[in-house]
Amino acid sequence: MKKISGLYFVTDSTLTMQGVLADVRSVLAAGCRLVQYREKMKSTAAMVLEAREIAKLCKQKKAMFLVDDRIDVALAANASGVHIGQGDMPLVIARKILGNKRIIGVTVHNPKEALQAQKGGADYVSVSPIFSTGTKSDAGAPCGVGLIKEIKKKVRLPVAAIGGINETNIKQVIVAGADSAAVISAIICSDDPKAAAKKIISAFGGAK
Repeated sequence: MKKISGLYFVTDSTLTMQGVLADVRSVLAAGCRLVQYREKMKSTAAMVLEAREIAKLCKQKKAMFLVDDRIDVALAANASGVHIGQGDMPLVIARKILGNKRIIGVTVHNPKEALQAQKGGADYVSVSPIFSTGTKSDAGAPCGVGLIKEIKKKVRLPVAAIGGINETNIKQVIVAGADSAAVISAIICSDDPKAAAKKIISAFGGAK
């Protein structure tokens, strides 16, 4: 089983204060070893160029690099894998395209979807959104940490939590059983992303 644990950093070019590549460098320097490239605004050509640069940075630190939604970009950048939502490429097709060596994570909103993802061959599931978040317009109403506990009882897969997670509430997420915590704005909207990432990593370790 692929190891999905600790801080799970997700990029966002619309919110970053330092730039996507600078953010990635900062979190990797802080000790993060799981990075997802999420980009909805740029052209495919621009995404491939940026993703390839991120892939190089992650390789230097032996970090896992995933691409949100875009299987084509993930393959072009030789990423570790992809993360897909319920409305993205169907898991069974994604697995046929990517094979068994690459990681596929799936966003789920209830235990039924989590079980379907496990049955379909997902490597991990992401429960979303845990808390209120403004980084994704279609995130829906927050589900709270209770859903993490429910899903952990149902599946054997690692569970990542996402949505409004920061240094102050991350302990609730970990205590609920999440193996990983995805963080965006609490890091990239900070004046010092590296320091922010370190605090969250420290909080994660303390809660475990």
